Amino acid sequence: MSDKTVKKILFEITQIDQLLVAYADLLETIQTEAPDIVQTTAVASLLHSFYNGIENIFKVIASEIDHATPEGHAWHQQLIEQMTTKSEQRPAVISAETANVLSEYLSFRHFYRHSYSFFLEWARMENLVLPLGGVWGAVKNELQSFIKGL
Repeated sequence: MSDKTVKKILFEITQIDQLLVAYADLLETIQTEAPDIVQTTAVASLLHSFYNGIENIFKVIASEIDHATPEGHAWHQQLIEQMTTKSEQRPAVISAETANVLSEYLSFRHFYRHSYSFFLEWARMENLVLPLGGVWGAVKNELQSFIKGL
C-alpha cells in the first residue's frame, strides 16, 4: 500500500475524531436526557457524517488497494461486505461483527438522506448514538490493525 493511501485513511480517521470532539458536549448531554428537535437534528447530522467518514475510508481501500469498487443500487452494503473479506492485496479490514454494526449506521444514513428532519425519532437513533464512542473505538482499532498488517 502506498504512503498516499495510508495518509488518506489516517486523514479520515482524524476527521472522525474531530467530529466526535466537536459534538462531545451534545453527546454528553443526551446520555442523560432526551434531545429536543434541534438536538435530534444535530445528532442525526453527526451520525450521517460519522458513517460518511467510515465509508470514505472503505472507498479509498476499495479503489486504491482492491482496484474494485462496488457498483449498482446496493453498492454501499457491498462495500461494507468487501471490507470483511481478505484479498490477495490485503487482509480483511473489519470483522463481520463490525460490519453488522456499521450496516445499522448505513441504514440510518440512508433514512436521513431521504427524509425530512421532522421525521427523526430519538427512539430510532438512541441505539446508534449512545454507543457511538465505543463503536468508533472498535472500528478505529480494526483500521489501525489493518494498516499495521500491510
